[in-house]
Amino acid sequence: MKIFETIRETLQDKEVKIVLPEGEEPRILQATKRLVKETSITPVLLGNPEKIRIYLEIEGVTEGYEVIDPQNCSCFEEMVAAFVERRKGKITEDEARKLLKEDVNYFGVMLVYLGKVQGMVSGAIHSTASTVRPALQIIKTLPWVSRTSGAFLMVRGDERYVFSDCAINIDPDAKTLAEIAINSALTAQIFDIDPKVAMLSYSTKGSGFGEKVDKVVEATKLAQEMRPDLAIDGELQFDAAFVPKTAELKAPGSNVAGQATVFVFPGIEAGNISYKMAERLGSFSAVGPILQGLNHPVNDLSRGCNADDVYKLTLITASQVVGHY
Repeated sequence: MKIFETIRETLQDKEVKIVLPEGEEPRILQATKRLVKETSITPVLLGNPEKIRIYLEIEGVTEGYEVIDPQNCSCFEEMVAAFVERRKGKITEDEARKLLKEDVNYFGVMLVYLGKVQGMVSGAIHSTASTVRPALQIIKTLPWVSRTSGAFLMVRGDERYVFSDCAINIDPDAKTLAEIAINSALTAQIFDIDPKVAMLSYSTKGSGFGEKVDKVVEATKLAQEMRPDLAIDGELQFDAAFVPKTAELKAPGSNVAGQATVFVFPGIEAGNISYKMAERLGSFSAVGPILQGLNHPVNDLSRGCNADDVYKLTLITASQVVGHY
């Protein structure tokens, strides 16, 4: 995809370290080989240094990556102290030490928090909850964000769109939906997409009624008040958001209708179904979920991912570092 060529060019000469906690997993190691050979990103792998070194040497990779063994790390006590301080009485030193020894995602997130790396990609063998929970507890959300959200970058040829939230919030309230809209616009900007944000509904500008329509109307108003500099409009049906001629009929004068590039769904059901339909019926490639709203980027792989998925999500995570955080 051309977008990933563009991302690689954007990252040239940028020093970005991304931790991959599942460092002994073959898909992670294959992605590491490609990251080292094709990008300026430094993958930081967690695991047994000898196992990882032997695997990568066989693959012809002898430098360009780092390995940290959570069982034997010189910065371990620093991490324990920082962990206890960050959780403010919710965890003891012994509990922190145990978690950091046994849970690579907590260890990886602490590396991000302490600034030793700039982002994290995990989830090849861990659940979404196991990946996201440490990030929410330690890295936390941006001051103005109440909940993180999950966007997908949808790519087909030169076409690029952002779909959100398709992964995290089941039935967001109006305030959360407004935050999702703003964060999705910021995500679009990272990938050089001019964000025109459509707040989707089964109604366009009062054509339908009900609590769900009211929620989208309120969310649109809140998002516009929070970021008047962004092009955000709703409520819009998908055809009004996407098709110029339909937009002229249903939403004349809208600065988004007929030209939307960011699609914010009213709930996870609509978002999750829509991105998968676009993949299967529309031949789009869906990259994500891209977690939005955290103080530092942490992204979650599907456990069914392949090495190419790991490679692409690591590129996206590095782009978040360079473009937004």
